[in-house]
Amino acid sequence: MTRLRRLIATALVDSFGLSLGWTVFSLQVVRDHGLAGLGLCNAAMLCGVALSAPVAARLSTHLDGRALLRVTAATEAGLRIGTFVLLLAGAPLAVVAAAVAASNVVAWTGYAGMRAEVAAADPRGAAMTWYMVAVAAIEAAGTATAALLPTGPAQPVSGGLLVAVVAGYGACLLPTWLVAGGARVPRAPRRTRPAGLGWSAGFRRPSRRWRPTPLLASGGLVMFLGSGPTLLAVGLAAELHGTRWVAGSALAFALGSLVAPLVVARLERRAVPPSVAWPALGVGMVAGWAFAAWSPAALLAAQLLSGMCMSALEGDMDARVANRAHSPRGVTAGLATAAALRAFGSAAAVAIAPRVIADAGVGGLSVAFTTVLLLAMVLVLAWHRGRSGLPGTGPAAHPG
Repeated sequence: MTRLRRLIATALVDSFGLSLGWTVFSLQVVRDHGLAGLGLCNAAMLCGVALSAPVAARLSTHLDGRALLRVTAATEAGLRIGTFVLLLAGAPLAVVAAAVAASNVVAWTGYAGMRAEVAAADPRGAAMTWYMVAVAAIEAAGTATAALLPTGPAQPVSGGLLVAVVAGYGACLLPTWLVAGGARVPRAPRRTRPAGLGWSAGFRRPSRRWRPTPLLASGGLVMFLGSGPTLLAVGLAAELHGTRWVAGSALAFALGSLVAPLVVARLERRAVPPSVAWPALGVGMVAGWAFAAWSPAALLAAQLLSGMCMSALEGDMDARVANRAHSPRGVTAGLATAAALRAFGSAAAVAIAPRVIADAGVGGLSVAFTTVLLLAMVLVLAWHRGRSGLPGTGPAAHPG
């Protein structure tokens, strides 16, 4: 528990500095390049998340947890500051976007390493979810703090305050460097090559490497169907009820995420299989948005429900990946791949949702995606019933 608390405390410091710095960075991009420029940077960010999976898999075979966390922390700190400097120096937006992508490759590789350490400290799904909830909650606080700074097209952050923000953007990774000293995750085994002329001559079977399963890929599909409105919450809240409700929307999401560990613990106790639990969480992510346009209260309720269900889905997925390996070895690559699959689903959601909302409204999108997810649940339940009841669950029973 002491190790877990230290990891969570480290995540709080890093995530607060990250969200504050990224918000100021985003506002600067909008000021200099407009919303299209910010869209390019967000796309680069998601590409970096997806590309982090093979990078994490490769690094985890060369570095143990201590070395991986320290290498990624130092590299990411330099890339964060360098990306900001490029933007402020007026570098071409394509160069800035490339730096954003590189920064997120390193960031999410390190994030996979941190989650592997959490799994080594406490393998329970609720523990992993608490870690991710802490990250989500403190990111909301960092975003709110950035909103209180003198930012915006008319009065961007400047002078000593801007220097402090940029410096803190990189320096907040120092606790990660320090907590890496107690890392428990060993280096993942490399694939062995056969030697000799045949199995009888001394061939060794290659070590099994972590690979995503169809069930885990379905988690990315749930993110595609359920995460779109929430990922666009800033714009939707401003469009539906005015900019003053953007902060309330972020706060509601953070409050909902605090309930997620209880949801995951309950799912594990009731032995609900992920093929049923994950679509149900997807319904919770998107269903509330069917009523979000009615009133600000309905918007806050939608975000509260979405925060709870999205954080629960991410925590449950990561806990199952971590427990699938039955040891700390190789878990870093698995966690990075899980994050990449979720990123692919989220990227597709962000690309498609605005077009659907323009034609049918956010309520129409919510109803359509909720229907698809409910249909998937019904089909899975019917399939399980045909196999004589629901199977047991928990990370050990359904590791994929």
